[in-house]
Order: sequence, then structure tokens, then C-alpha cells
Amino acid sequence: MEKGRAFIISGPSGVGKSTVLNALLAGRDDLYFSISATTRAPREGEVDGVHYHFIDTDDFRAMIQEDKFLEYAEYVGNFYGTPKKYVDEAMESGKDVILDIEVQGALQVHSKRPDTVRIFIAPPSWAELERRLTSRGTDTPEKVQQRLIRAKVEFQTAHTYDYFVINDTVENAVREINAIMLAEHCKPSVRMAILSE
Repeated sequence: MEKGRAFIISGPSGVGKSTVLNALLAGRDDLYFSISATTRAPREGEVDGVHYHFIDTDDFRAMIQEDKFLEYAEYVGNFYGTPKKYVDEAMESGKDVILDIEVQGALQVHSKRPDTVRIFIAPPSWAELERRLTSRGTDTPEKVQQRLIRAKVEFQTAHTYDYFVINDTVENAVREINAIMLAEHCKPSVRMAILSE
């Protein structure tokens, strides 16, 4: 059986990553969406193992010491990270793994697992990104501008990724990601390994 591959999806806030990922994952049982671990308390309605793996701080620190994360970061007093265990189990079972990770985390993962495929999702234009951020209605105009500045900083790392997808429409973005995933499975290094088993 062919082992699954790991795919990192990164992109700035407001680019539509969640919408694209939901459409990509819909009705597919051959994909595993990586669930992060966190030390923050569950919010109302959140379920352990569905939304996050909720772990206390001491256990999280022990996992860091034992190198059990592909990447981790501290944010507003809480830790967040990607446990290796679930990613590896899914890949061993033949499933491709989708990791929704920001650019710093993507660097950490790639340094540990250089064969991880990195896909950067970008907006069709800066004006469209600003429109999407504004239309969400969740941020003040100042916060929208902060997000746009951060997006331009993240965009500076896009050339280090393996693929660049423009989310002009969800359908186009999903089609391109599916094509990337298929192409990665057709590489000689992958196909020839199957034949030699």
C-alpha cells in the first residue's frame, strides 16, 4: 500500500483557507485533517479530538522535550502544536494529511520533514483580500489594516513553498490543490518505491 503524503496549506488571514479546506475535505475519506494540540481550555461546544487535542501545560512541555511535535508555538500564554503521532498514523494507513499551518510552523515542519509538500494560498489581489477581511465584519478597520500588513509579510515567504494557489474561486483553488496532490503521488520516487516492494 502506498503511504500517504503530508501537505501544508498556508496563507494569510482572510484568504479563504477554511472555506477551501472544507470543500477539499468534503466527502473524502482518503484525507486526514491534522488536529492541533493546545493547552488552552476548551471553548463551549469544542470537543477533545475533534476541534483540538486538549493537553495540560506539563504534558505539553513533556511532549516538547520528547520531540513529539512536528511544530509548536506559544501564543497569548497558551501552547499550540501538531502532534507527530496522529499525522504518522494517518500516513501509514495510506491517507494524505492536510496541515493548516502558518508560515513559521511550516518552516519548522519542513526542517524536520523536508518531503512535506508546501502549498501557499494567495488572494487574487490585495484589494480583494481587504474586501474579504472587511466583509467578515469581525475586525475594526485598524485590525483589518494590521492583518493586511501581516499578509504582506507572509507573502514574502511564498517563494519558498512548493506550490502557489490563487483563491479566486473556491472551486478553482480546490481543483488546483487536488491536481497538486495527484501529481505528488505520480513522482518516480513514489511510484517506483511501490513496484520495488
